Amino acid sequence: MATTSDVRDILELGGPSGQEGEGGTPRENIMKTKKVKKLSDTPTFKRPEGMHREVYALLFSDNNSTYFRDAPPIIPSASNQGYRTLKAKLGRSKVRPWKFMPFTNPARKDGAIFNHWRRVADEGKDYPFARFNKSVQVPIYSEQEYQLHLHEDGWTRPETDHLFGLCRKFDLRWFVIHDRYDHDQFKKRSIEDLKERYYSICSKLTKIRAPPGQEPKVYVFDADHERRRKEQLDRLFNRTPEQVKEEEYLNQELKKIEMRKKEREKKTQDLQKLITAADSSDARRSERKSTKKKLLTKEKRESSGSVDIPTGIKFPDFKQAGVSLRSQRMKLPSSVGQKKVKAIEQLLEELGIDLYPMPTEEICREFNELRSDMVFLYDLKLAYANCEFELQTLRHRFEALAPGKMPLTVLPTTPGPSTSGAAPAEGEESPSRKKASDIIDVVSTGPSTPQRKRRVSAADPGSAIKKTKKL
Repeated sequence: MATTSDVRDILELGGPSGQEGEGGTPRENIMKTKKVKKLSDTPTFKRPEGMHREVYALLFSDNNSTYFRDAPPIIPSASNQGYRTLKAKLGRSKVRPWKFMPFTNPARKDGAIFNHWRRVADEGKDYPFARFNKSVQVPIYSEQEYQLHLHEDGWTRPETDHLFGLCRKFDLRWFVIHDRYDHDQFKKRSIEDLKERYYSICSKLTKIRAPPGQEPKVYVFDADHERRRKEQLDRLFNRTPEQVKEEEYLNQELKKIEMRKKEREKKTQDLQKLITAADSSDARRSERKSTKKKLLTKEKRESSGSVDIPTGIKFPDFKQAGVSLRSQRMKLPSSVGQKKVKAIEQLLEELGIDLYPMPTEEICREFNELRSDMVFLYDLKLAYANCEFELQTLRHRFEALAPGKMPLTVLPTTPGPSTSGAAPAEGEESPSRKKASDIIDVVSTGPSTPQRKRRVSAADPGSAIKKTKKL
């Protein structure tokens, strides 16, 4: 026969075997022993009141695994006011009573009485919307003022009174006034005529009633301008589609013309800037040339015949802040021409020196000095070749002018004995001195350049011929 333990095993209710007494009675009921509850070590958290289960599951999961039993990152401190929607706290004061009462509108002149709901405390007060009733103050004139100042040809007193009455009645709503104007009794007039008459009377009354010594502000209505404006609007409204298209086309062409005009103005401004910049640069160049010429003439006067010879290459000093390569110091400046660069390279190859040596401090200094000396030697050779060419030219010219006579190659700078060893006789000049004085125009050691010698000899050839005939 099956016992309760078997039933518990089948139903998987748990409970150890042998926990029951005889007859199926639990042992705890027989022994009357109290079962001690074990306190779990894991903390339990209560879902805040008002928070949905899905929202709370995002913060904390109550699964059996230890991985999902982490503490939630947000736990409200006061659970009684958690995420519940607070109810409206209504005041305990009494409700103000309302009453359905009659009222009158001060803006109405007929004394009509209406009813509406209103607070009892506001009983007897004026209608609150009556303050929005604004009316225009139309001036009133007397018979004397009209006869003295307001009389005008084409307007009678009854017609003027009728106009001002309509202005008071309709608050200067001119279209309504023009519509209600009595055109049968009076002359038919336009809105501009009515406005012109009204504002002219108002301006005259303002000037008349102003205190003496004070200039009032007067509104002037230009009726002709208003007529032209309306006429123009009528023409604009009554245009045909062809006229509208033509106007659009003309507007586009006008925009193109304005764009071209702006481009031309911009180009002229740029050109003017370039011209001014060129003028300023030319002026600076002329100033520099004049200063250079002055310095050269001054140096020529001081040197008394000495010729300026270039001193080589002037390498720039690197004084810029920051990191720089030492090899930049060996770079030739832009003032050195290509012929000189090729001559330097050729001389270095002949001497067996590398064109780009290791740029140490000492090598950079010595290499720059070497190339400067090479350029100096190159310039000296060119100057020597030019002098030889000029000397040969002068010799040929001398032989052409004085055939059969040899020119002096070296002029004596200090007085001394003659080359033949015999003293010159009285009345006779030394041949060396004579030749020097005779050919001083042909071979000269003065400060003038070879080009200047050519210009002088070409300008006055007769003097040279006369002096050669004396020989």
